[in-house]
Amino acid sequence: MADVFPNFSQDALVLIAHGSTVNAQSSAPTRRLADELRALNLFAEVACAFNLEEPKIDEVPQLVSAQRIFVVPVTISEGHFTEETIPFRLKLCTKGQCDCPAGECHYPRVKAVAGKKIIYCRPIGTHASMTEVLLARATETMAMHPFPRAPKLAESALFIAGHGTGRNANSRKAIDKQVDLIRARGEFADVQAAFMEEAPFIGDCYGATEAKCIVMVPFFIADGLHTVEDIPVLLGEPEDRVKKRLSAGKPTWRNPTERNGKLVWYTKAIGSEGNEALLAEVILARAKEGDS
Repeated sequence: MADVFPNFSQDALVLIAHGSTVNAQSSAPTRRLADELRALNLFAEVACAFNLEEPKIDEVPQLVSAQRIFVVPVTISEGHFTEETIPFRLKLCTKGQCDCPAGECHYPRVKAVAGKKIIYCRPIGTHASMTEVLLARATETMAMHPFPRAPKLAESALFIAGHGTGRNANSRKAIDKQVDLIRARGEFADVQAAFMEEAPFIGDCYGATEAKCIVMVPFFIADGLHTVEDIPVLLGEPEDRVKKRLSAGKPTWRNPTERNGKLVWYTKAIGSEGNEALLAEVILARAKEGDS
């Protein structure tokens, strides 16, 4: 890997995520990724910063001693957080004190801040190589839970699940792009997007495909409320059963579950434990882009 990527030995890498004030597990994937990247010894320093947890995004220039800092958002899509909140907190833009139209601040991606050179990279979720991360999560889950045998991809439908929102069109772009990329490979019988809060909805997946086997991959960084509780319920699992399993520390979805004449495999979030090496590759690819 070291001979593929530029020489970052004098530079710092900072991963930025949203974090949470109520769910300590929200930041765990980002912290694990930092450990994975630190062990590669490609950067002089690797750190994390968060919007809602410590250390905060505003502290990025002081978190590391390197003069050049690559900042990579550990998020799925481009939206308000990556295009407004992070640039403002990094002091790349002035938010409300510039001449840009509302919501369209054209901030620089490379800027000197507090005596350091900040290189702001694009989110990992919009990188084309996330295709391999999604496919790995889907195929490993089906192989781990064969019943009565591991289904063939050619007889299975892959659904990529996201939050979705009518407030920001960008929130679904990363998922729609991955659907197109995976569909073009022709490995699955069907590939579709599904969302919690906009059409096509997760609960409609049963009637949306003729395939008898469905594998649903939540395109989320962390296994949190949406992935372990909300989506299983949307897939038809009784809410009281989900909560009972959750309180007992058990998986809230059993693979595979037969429902509406289909066998359904539901995977962990793409950022859950075990995917660090693949996601580290995506982060390094984003840093390489920023160096060009």
